[in-house]
Amino acid sequence: MITLTVDGSPVSVPAGTTILGAARRAGVRIPTLCFLKGVSDVGSCRVCSVEVAGRPGLVTACNTPVEQGMQVSTGTQRVVDARRAALGLTLSAHGLNSTNFCFSCARNGSCELQDVCREVGVTEPLLPAEPKRKPVLDGNPFLAYDPNLCILCQRCVGACNSFARNHTLKAAKRGLRTTIEAPFGPDWKATSCESCGCCAAACPTGALTLKRRREYRSWEVRKTLTTCPHCAVGCQLNLVVRDGRIVDTEPAFGPANRGRLCVKGRSGSFDFVQSPERLTTPLVRSSETGQLEPATWDEALDLVARRFSEIKRDFGPDALAAFACSRSTNEDVYLLQKMARCAFGTNNVDNCARVCHGPSVAGLAATLGSGAMTNPIADITSPDVDVIMLVGSNPEEAHPVAGMQIRAAVERGAKLIVVDPRDIGLAAQADLHLKLRPGTNVAFSNGMCHVMIEEGLLDREFIDSRTEGFEEFAAMVADYTPERVAEICRISADDLRAAARLYATARQAPIIYCLGVTEHSTGTEGVMSMSNMALTCGKLGRPGCGVNPLRGQNNVQGACDMGATPADLPGYQKVADPEVRAKFEAAWGVKIKPEPGLFATQVFHAAVEGTVRGLFIFGEDQVRTDPDISHVIRGIEALDFLVVDDLFLTETAAYADVVLPGISYAEKEGTFTNTERRVQRVRRAVASPGDARPDTWIFAEIMRRMGYAQPDLTPAEIMDEIASLTPSFAGISHARLDSPEVAGRGLQWPCTGPDHPGTPIMHVGKFTRGRGAFSTATYKPAAELPDAEYPLMLTTGRILYHYNACAMTSRTDGLNEIVSSSFVEVNAADAASLGIDDGGRVRVESRRGSIVTTARVSGKTNPGEAWMPFHFQDGNANWLTIDSLDSICACPEYKVCAVRLSKA
Repeated sequence: MITLTVDGSPVSVPAGTTILGAARRAGVRIPTLCFLKGVSDVGSCRVCSVEVAGRPGLVTACNTPVEQGMQVSTGTQRVVDARRAALGLTLSAHGLNSTNFCFSCARNGSCELQDVCREVGVTEPLLPAEPKRKPVLDGNPFLAYDPNLCILCQRCVGACNSFARNHTLKAAKRGLRTTIEAPFGPDWKATSCESCGCCAAACPTGALTLKRRREYRSWEVRKTLTTCPHCAVGCQLNLVVRDGRIVDTEPAFGPANRGRLCVKGRSGSFDFVQSPERLTTPLVRSSETGQLEPATWDEALDLVARRFSEIKRDFGPDALAAFACSRSTNEDVYLLQKMARCAFGTNNVDNCARVCHGPSVAGLAATLGSGAMTNPIADITSPDVDVIMLVGSNPEEAHPVAGMQIRAAVERGAKLIVVDPRDIGLAAQADLHLKLRPGTNVAFSNGMCHVMIEEGLLDREFIDSRTEGFEEFAAMVADYTPERVAEICRISADDLRAAARLYATARQAPIIYCLGVTEHSTGTEGVMSMSNMALTCGKLGRPGCGVNPLRGQNNVQGACDMGATPADLPGYQKVADPEVRAKFEAAWGVKIKPEPGLFATQVFHAAVEGTVRGLFIFGEDQVRTDPDISHVIRGIEALDFLVVDDLFLTETAAYADVVLPGISYAEKEGTFTNTERRVQRVRRAVASPGDARPDTWIFAEIMRRMGYAQPDLTPAEIMDEIASLTPSFAGISHARLDSPEVAGRGLQWPCTGPDHPGTPIMHVGKFTRGRGAFSTATYKPAAELPDAEYPLMLTTGRILYHYNACAMTSRTDGLNEIVSSSFVEVNAADAASLGIDDGGRVRVESRRGSIVTTARVSGKTNPGEAWMPFHFQDGNANWLTIDSLDSICACPEYKVCAVRLSKA
């Protein structure tokens, strides 16, 4: 500790603290302008200047470290005069003149320069403004830069380089003058800018702004803290509301995002809420016209209850099924699965994790005892992490805020191993990139473990004390020599050895993976093989380690937690367990079937076979998102009765007999559970449109009309019911999440009581299942490999600017301006042999369908492999993908199918 005096008051602070930090600890305010904690401390504005006894000149408090016995004065006349002079010069450079003044500025009323000038007592520029105006750069659909208002504080540069870690904004010298090189002119698309807006959020003036900021003034709005509706990072943000409409978002400091947002969170999270395409009244298919026509709620719900009751009576309860929405709240999903089990009488309930991270739930539960991420995002990207192993995951595009933090960890010195079939962005920063063939993850991890065991890099004490099945596992991987694995995966045997050594010898090394591991016919085995690597090295139950799936949608973790799966009740309590069933039967007043229901990917097969006849789909669009769309349509058309509850008339809703208008995340109360098991609040910011109703109200009404006496409960009361039946949620309530102690950080399950702090790191000291179990899964090839007729291997994935079926993001014009149509990445060698040009139109065909799209020719994929995003309807990759299913949890093999390409 260092002791100093600030304005005569002693204060002790840790070594390395700045004078500014010490003054704040002492309760002394020093004004700042260019300083932004964690973003910028360049000291260029000189506003924080202070006097230090014994030093001839003033020093900047924001970046001057304290020294023992230092005597700091913050308010002497010399300091005051210097601050006023600095601010006067800043105002001179700020470009104030008759054509551009504060009242017309988008930041008027929330301008830090105004605030500091008022505090210091500066009202006029020291020098006249330059008469020549510089052009405003506003080519970007979201961001604009007015250099005339720039005070050269460089906070935007710090935000881009030190915060988002994108390195697009730069400070440059032109002669003696510093300038900001902002990439928002007409050629902005040629830059690496991700339009995340972190720079605009850091700007203290109106120089760098989000364009929509012009639509309101700070005193006209109210703000509602909530959770982003896109990926499962769970970023905290404020919805900014003016006159009942959302006009903006602002990042909040949540534990997963720490003040960051990506382009979707900042600019694509509310236009869809206010879209004129929103459903506002129930629709019922007319028996006369065959068209969906408006109906009253009573007409629609009576029809739903009657038809489902008739199917249940005539064909049995298992002729019904329900799909939950992984973008909706825990409370919605809980009541949906309760409707299936209590009113329908079936365990045929599932959610979209079945087609993405079902293998994570099944695989991690089998090996560790809990199917969830083991460590928090902040922990696995902390300064203490030595190595990050990224397998089948492209977080810069699919989980951008997590990607920013991974970039930061690498730039701080963490080694990076990328295991991915493509040259993803992070591959350029990787120490090793193992560009393996899609579908060979099990062989890769078995080879890694072979090297660890062969070279004595394993943690024998951990294995002996905390695991089981190691000897059988070691015997199995003995066959996976680096040379054999190199042949299977088409990678270098030396690179495999290097990766194994790097990971095994690191003190802290997390495995982070995503759909490139799970979306295979051997996806569950791929997940278990991730566990094998961590178990072999003892990298579980410790900070900066673990096995960490980045879940896809905002509440796909919560949808599984809430029991929207065929074999599990809430909290992964098994329907096959008599004691579990007895507890829920006593609470719900019904008998629960002990047999697991159908997986979502089995339901359409069952519909074609006639065993499933009625289906309730909540917030999912299987006609766009499921593999082999032709087969999905056959299943839907075979149903006797289909009900869809959604925000829009989706491709799937267009086939429904009844469409019910639900409400968005911005119109409801509840919770989401992010990828790190963190339960966070969702809060109502605006009213719902027309006659749209809360989804929990819809489910409760159907239940009552089908004869089950479901009471009307608020979302808070539903969470109380969840907590009463689910040990891992026993300490979670809306009241606690809103309390000052918890608000803004949420609670990570298991949270077993009202005083339990939650569980940041899983499996500390003991695995949930007791001992960690090694898997002996062997490599099996993908279900459909290239051949002479279909010679290329196609895999699919996400891009930064859109999400899943584009239901939300396509309603934001700026995102569509950046990219709005499908494409296929083709290796340059394949393109040359096929006569395909970059930007040319190509036909992509598989055994299931054919689409036309645009070719992007590069070396991002290996020869013989192609890649497509699955977002866009103009060339939907899921007409091509195969519905071959994982044998354990029925996840489809989106990541491998055989195709051929030709000029269109």
